[in-house]
Amino acid sequence: MCGVVGISGIENAAQQAFLAMYALQHRGQEAGGIVSFDGADARVHKGAGLVSEIFHRDALAELSGDTAVGHVRYSTAGGGNLANVQPITAKYARGSLALAHNGNLTNQLALRHRLVEEGAIFRSSSDSETLIHLIAKSREGTVDGQVLDALSHLEGAFSMVLAVDDTLYAARDPRGFRPLVIGRKGEGIVIVSETCALDILNAEYVRDIEPGEVLKIHAGDMEPLRSLAPAPERAPCIFELVYFARPDSRIWGVSVDRARRALGRTLAREHPVEADCVISVPDSANSAALGFSEESGVPFELGLLRNHYVGRTFIQPDQKDRDFGARMKYNPVREVLAGQRVVVVDDSLVRGTTSRSLVRMLRQAGAAEVHLRIGSPPVRSPCFYGIDMPTKSELIASNLGVDDIARRIGVDSLGYLSLEGMVDAVKQAGPYCTACFSGDYKAPLVDVGEGFLTLEGPATKELEPSILGAGAGAGVD
Repeated sequence: MCGVVGISGIENAAQQAFLAMYALQHRGQEAGGIVSFDGADARVHKGAGLVSEIFHRDALAELSGDTAVGHVRYSTAGGGNLANVQPITAKYARGSLALAHNGNLTNQLALRHRLVEEGAIFRSSSDSETLIHLIAKSREGTVDGQVLDALSHLEGAFSMVLAVDDTLYAARDPRGFRPLVIGRKGEGIVIVSETCALDILNAEYVRDIEPGEVLKIHAGDMEPLRSLAPAPERAPCIFELVYFARPDSRIWGVSVDRARRALGRTLAREHPVEADCVISVPDSANSAALGFSEESGVPFELGLLRNHYVGRTFIQPDQKDRDFGARMKYNPVREVLAGQRVVVVDDSLVRGTTSRSLVRMLRQAGAAEVHLRIGSPPVRSPCFYGIDMPTKSELIASNLGVDDIARRIGVDSLGYLSLEGMVDAVKQAGPYCTACFSGDYKAPLVDVGEGFLTLEGPATKELEPSILGAGAGAGVD
């Protein structure tokens, strides 16, 4: 999962991109970058870490121009090395090119294999670089035609911003897996992953970019290009509403906060429990927990506090201390929990390791009972569309039933939101992709079908390591 930004026709565009990336930091904390354009002159600054760690005043001052492309990275395909930090940049016959991509291409290994056979040399293992080569190799006579031609070869999920010199292109895949919205600030245009990034810029929301839509933007003027071939149905990722998007955003016309409250209310109806208080696993489950409390009548309390200042890495003093990571991130409020029957609402349960540590923490703080309620169904299948999920064998719900999971993590009861209940609670923006819950993959898994990938990651096929490159990552609890 990543966040993308495009700025056109606004003075000091890189500073605007920086602010937008700051608002999108939840979509990627691993790395970030900005490429600015002053006419045909491109300037680049990228690095590992948070936006505030990468960019300082002098770096931003050097990124002059009224066009910029920005990206915050949470690695999925290709892993986390610095060569994969975006925007990806290149010089080709038509000018300087910069690409920021959110999503995963499900045919990227097949495309990469073909391109390498034709002589392409890849600098990274990122699936996004495939598009750069497709544009450079296109025989279309204009940049517009080359971009459209390259996009037509892609399968899977992509919401992206691309710049060729100071002209921006913005595109979403025909199923619309990932969000991408248009804003206007003065005479300029802003393209961002979520509306919360428009708020920090004081930009006006215009509309969502439609699935399959390709836009050309120059000096604040916006022109629609030919749309990509339509998909059988739209398939926005429901996990955006469950977990990824910020609650103060609106995606696909839906308030994320109100969607999560609706999920929580449905969860309370499906899995009621006698309890003294409802708490959330902050911050992504706060709205769902409020919805559960509103529906059940059980009061909402601040039983867990999250430390927002934990860095990307830390030294674990004792490898036998299984709960150290959870204690670095969360701390219980003992006065709220002691002697209480506690309902803990979380947005999802993937591996179960953090949940097990949290349950031990709550019991040590004096909770008499711990009942876990999950605001989504069991995650049983890996995602191939841009969520960095574990392989199928690492997903706790792919191997254990609900009662076994409850025993494994040590709760008195466990209740998941049903698939039907989840979809119905937010039906106004459907239909959705629910592949990680249902196994119903909406876009063809070309690389799986051709033997480059399996549900457990890269397949053993006669390919150079640089070609194989991408695989299912790990990093979600």
